[in-house]
Amino acid sequence: MAQASADPTSRQEGAPAPGLMIGALATAGVVVSVMHTLVVPLISDLPELLHSSASNTAWVVTATLLGAAVSTPIVGRLGDMYGKKRMMMVSLVVLIIGSVVCALSTSLLPMVAGRALQGLATGLIPLGISVMRDELPPEKLGSALGLMSSSLGIGGALGVPLSAIIAQQVNWHVLFWGAAGLAVLVLLVIWKVIPESPVGDKTHGRFDFVGALGMSAGVLCLLLVISKGSDWGWTKSTTLGLGVAAVVILLAWGFWELRTPSPLVDLRISARRQVLMTNLTSVIIGFAMYGMSLIIPQLLQAPKGTGYGFGQSMIVAGLCFAPFGLVMMLASPVTARLSAAFGSKVTLMLGAGTIAIGYGLGLVLMSEVWEIIFLACIIGLGVALAYASMPALIMAAVPPTETAAANGLNTLMRSLGTSSSAAVVGVVLAHMTTTFEGVALPSEGGFRLAFVLGAGSALLALLLATFIPGRQASAAVTVPSQRETRSTVTEAETVDAVQA
Repeated sequence: MAQASADPTSRQEGAPAPGLMIGALATAGVVVSVMHTLVVPLISDLPELLHSSASNTAWVVTATLLGAAVSTPIVGRLGDMYGKKRMMMVSLVVLIIGSVVCALSTSLLPMVAGRALQGLATGLIPLGISVMRDELPPEKLGSALGLMSSSLGIGGALGVPLSAIIAQQVNWHVLFWGAAGLAVLVLLVIWKVIPESPVGDKTHGRFDFVGALGMSAGVLCLLLVISKGSDWGWTKSTTLGLGVAAVVILLAWGFWELRTPSPLVDLRISARRQVLMTNLTSVIIGFAMYGMSLIIPQLLQAPKGTGYGFGQSMIVAGLCFAPFGLVMMLASPVTARLSAAFGSKVTLMLGAGTIAIGYGLGLVLMSEVWEIIFLACIIGLGVALAYASMPALIMAAVPPTETAAANGLNTLMRSLGTSSSAAVVGVVLAHMTTTFEGVALPSEGGFRLAFVLGAGSALLALLLATFIPGRQASAAVTVPSQRETRSTVTEAETVDAVQA
């Protein structure tokens, strides 16, 4: 029986060391994910900087989210067909172009276009996960998958204080020039360090352009409803029309995908219980994860005179949130050992439970700054556990020719969760307010309700995770070694090898 992952004895002579590959891919993932929070410190200043209204400049944030949601499954499929390293480099080139466009922008439209291009680069993360599966030896794979999967949260957490410091000390355009420079460096590292994976579907089928167009249109309509519905009004014709369009387009897309010989997303594989329940759980975990990034900065920056705020600056608030990302990064080896000992399903459930505990503690620990940092660390640990388990569960249930596309779909599910969180928690904090010195601020009751929503969503994720098949529910799946295209093993053996 073939091994479930790369055998170190079979690696080509001159191949890069596993540690170097892990460092290169994880750094690329963090750099790409920093783009999601790069403009957070500038949100209140964007109307003046871009000479537009606050509602219009909100698209500077929304465009990146939409670009990321559209790109992840499409880039993943292209990586499976035409080479993962190649598509990673294409993603970084797109990121460089988008960053330069933003750096040169002084008005809204080019800034939104550049931010959308930055979001398209998010497809690099599922590609990196798939490359790790193809290339790394079993003893390195578990912690590497956890680190790469968590890079979206790590970069988002570290990006807030970094961008706040830069934006406050120098011209805001430097943020984007710096992003372009980082992307160039990462592009060179990927080109030099990462081998092109031989595992893929390069000789079978054609790219599903109709499926890509249908999925993009449907997801865009859905995310616009989620992210902009509260601004437009949930009962307005624009919101309702986009909602109906999303349902109709996605149903038609599903009909097409079930009948085309080379689908963008193989819905029959996606309907397998392990894949389906993992993706559903990912939506809820994404909701819980993003809620913290909305709660902590606003709570820390609320004036002390409110009785519950801490009166901290944006830089201090960002630095207090940074441990959330640091814990996710440091927890990767621990998550790998837990998964190896108990299975990825147990790790996912433990992560969801830890997130619920963290949010629950938030209801009573709101009096000191260190308590807020402690909550961020607890929730960061839970997110690390959950995110580390998802790729292993997905890849244990899909054929090797579809790993990047399957991970791309899983990343899309997380994006739907974070988008929903931004909408729901944003509405709660925007409508449950108190007036302080003539300014409307989120009330203490609003923050408490947000903590309750976070805890409730984590408990729902815990419930959904119980329906994922455990190690005893073995089924034949296809998993590649480093230089093999297919080798059939049982799901239980696959999970053990991937998590070792």
